[in-house]
Amino acid sequence: MDADLVALSAALGSACYQRQLLLATAESCTGGWAAQVITHTAGSSAWFERGFITYSNQAKVDILGVRLQTLEKLGAVSPETAAEMAAGALKNSNALISLAITGIAGPTGGSPGKPVGTVCFAWCRVGEAANAETAVFAGDREAIRRQAVVHALRGLLLRLDAA
Repeated sequence: MDADLVALSAALGSACYQRQLLLATAESCTGGWAAQVITHTAGSSAWFERGFITYSNQAKVDILGVRLQTLEKLGAVSPETAAEMAAGALKNSNALISLAITGIAGPTGGSPGKPVGTVCFAWCRVGEAANAETAVFAGDREAIRRQAVVHALRGLLLRLDAA
């Protein structure tokens, strides 16, 4: 694991631990990469509760409770789906905060409205509405996925620092 990801994991771990927050992740296009980065840090069991890898739409529905209507109307790659994933991660865990990632890592699967590199994120705290956003990353599949992990973890750190 590269030094940037190691440092990001350590910073996130420190922030969660200091605030006594357990984290859950809900990932699609990153396939558990965010959870892998998080658990790279020794002692992460003190602040990382669990991760959900819900690659298919059916898994998003079955495991996280994403509404089929959301998927049919807006697609798996939408801020609304990411928000429902983040909320579902909280509902199905003991975590107090969560993050969700869903996107199109490529090399195929894009469309004019949602090109390859489009990734939607959401961050959620128990008792609050999820905060969701969309980013578009450049590069090959690996680069897009890595950028998505970094964005998700940095986004959570920013939200923790602002709280």
